[in-house]
Amino acid sequence: MTLENLSSIGRLKPHSPARAEIQRLLAAAEASVNDARREQLSASSRFDLAYKSLMQSALVALMANGYRPSTSEPGHHQTTLQTLPKSLGLDPERVRLFDVFRVHAMWLITR
Repeated sequence: MTLENLSSIGRLKPHSPARAEIQRLLAAAEASVNDARREQLSASSRFDLAYKSLMQSALVALMANGYRPSTSEPGHHQTTLQTLPKSLGLDPERVRLFDVFRVHAMWLITR
């Protein structure tokens, strides 16, 4: 499925990001991944920070292609990750691994 198709069914919305918006997201992703490396934090906190960085980076890739997820739709995290093969050219096998991380992150939130 293309990004255009996902937009036509309401999973994505057209978006023209400002340079500052992209820079802010990239800086936040870098800060999150750097914090995730801090061994004095719990494993759960480190995982959460790494996942946050992944999502921020995936959002940047999507925005760079002129879209953002429709946050009013359930599953927008899943959509953001699953667009990585189209938005960034990432291998679908890696995206499946990221989806496992997403499911784990949701489990941590709901327990």
